[in-house]
Amino acid sequence: MIAGDDKDLAKPRKVLEVFLDKARVLVEGVNIVTKHTKPSAQNTKGGIVKKEAPIHISNVMLWDAKTGAPSRVSRSRDNGKLVRIAKKSGEVIK
Repeated sequence: MIAGDDKDLAKPRKVLEVFLDKARVLVEGVNIVTKHTKPSAQNTKGGIVKKEAPIHISNVMLWDAKTGAPSRVSRSRDNGKLVRIAKKSGEVIK
């Protein structure tokens, strides 16, 4: 996370789902919202449920494992194939 209330550049987070049509991602433990639910067959009690909500894709950055920090990405050709390269370490991203 590089922006927002849950901004923390020191630890990596896991992306759970990507919504390409809306340019949003669902990140584990980020943008927690409370949802009030009615009792139903699956949830007989109902009540308040806390869950993650999607955030815009521009607020996340790729984690570079070699440097242990977030890094921007560049693209270059390697043997005619386009590869992504982390700007901080220069490593190829797989």
